[in-house]
Amino acid sequence: MPDEPTLGELARRLEDRLGDVRDDIRVLGARIDSRVSLERYQIERQQADDAHKQLLERVKGIEEARKDQEKQRAADRRLILTGLVVPVLVILLQVYLSTRGAGA
Repeated sequence: MPDEPTLGELARRLEDRLGDVRDDIRVLGARIDSRVSLERYQIERQQADDAHKQLLERVKGIEEARKDQEKQRAADRRLILTGLVVPVLVILLQVYLSTRGAGA
């Protein structure tokens, strides 16, 4: 019978295993407590999606404003061209015509 453990040794082994099981249950409980509930996850995901949509709308508005500014600049360039260059060309044409004698 020397191969068989004594009752005290069996009790110690059982107590060790029971302690291991308790530690495992405590660790699992902590992991479960640290998990986020599905409802909270969905709410946070919805908030993140809403913030993303708002950001996209803001960027789209900025891009549209930039396009409007580009159009305004092009219109301003045309106005400058017609307001400054064309009168100078007309004056030069009149001077040319008057020197050639076509005005008489």
